[in-house]
Amino acid sequence: MKLHTYLIVGVALCMAGCGSSGEDPAAPAEEAPAPAPEAAAVDAIWQSEAFVDHMHEHAEKLDELNFALADDDLDAAKAAANWLSTHNTNDDIQADWMPHLYRMREKAEAVEAAPDIETAQAAAMQITIQCQECHAAVGINTR
Repeated sequence: MKLHTYLIVGVALCMAGCGSSGEDPAAPAEEAPAPAPEAAAVDAIWQSEAFVDHMHEHAEKLDELNFALADDDLDAAKAAANWLSTHNTNDDIQADWMPHLYRMREKAEAVEAAPDIETAQAAAMQITIQCQECHAAVGINTR
């Protein structure tokens, strides 16, 4: 898969995220209910600078992995995937977020074990899906 394929996939994902909500734009906006105390505590965790920095490291390594794959550099892709599969877990991660982390690491291990670029690319796409699913579960709007 070449760089243009990644660009097409990226554009498609962006467009999917920017789709219409189906709401009438002329309808008056309703005030959002105040978050429950436990939701506020979770928000404080994923909005903390240390946690955000840690997640940005994930994104940087995933970028490195995808750029390496676009350059047909399987060894560099495997090195980035190794970081994703073995790095220390942030102490603030919530128990209900752990399945996303485990699946992301599992897919990163699949990149490391990949015998070729195509297999590694398929596993790398699954890493991206795990990241998006975790963001959605936590309620993080990445737009």
